Amino acid sequence: MDDTDQKILAALRRDARAPLSDLAARLGISRATVRTRIDRMRTTGEIQGFSVITRADAALAPVRGLMMLGIEGAGTRRLIHRLHGLAPVTAVHSTNGKWDLIVELSAQTLEELDRTLFDIREFDGIISSETNLLLTTRRT
Repeated sequence: MDDTDQKILAALRRDARAPLSDLAARLGISRATVRTRIDRMRTTGEIQGFSVITRADAALAPVRGLMMLGIEGAGTRRLIHRLHGLAPVTAVHSTNGKWDLIVELSAQTLEELDRTLFDIREFDGIISSETNLLLTTRRT
């Protein structure tokens, strides 16, 4: 991916439904170039899909957080499977560094989030955790 691909991706992150002609004008390239590059990035898997976040989505889960987990032993797959079974868990990411997994959580209330954190901390194999509340999300 070159600089033009990066600029296209940044523009799509701001508005994935922007017309190709608007993207082309904003980036100073032809509409055909934008279409070809987006098609190529979809084919290669660089772009895996498009999503919509509605006002209702944000209202349904006003309390959101990220829980970082340290894991002991070889039970990562089992833990990921258990985590996906919890309704407040919206995504599980494997990572490097201090933490083994980062879990995205969303709940109606702080109490619901707290119960979920408590439940997750009780899972066998989890040796440490840290949780941060998400206060605001700013889209670029």
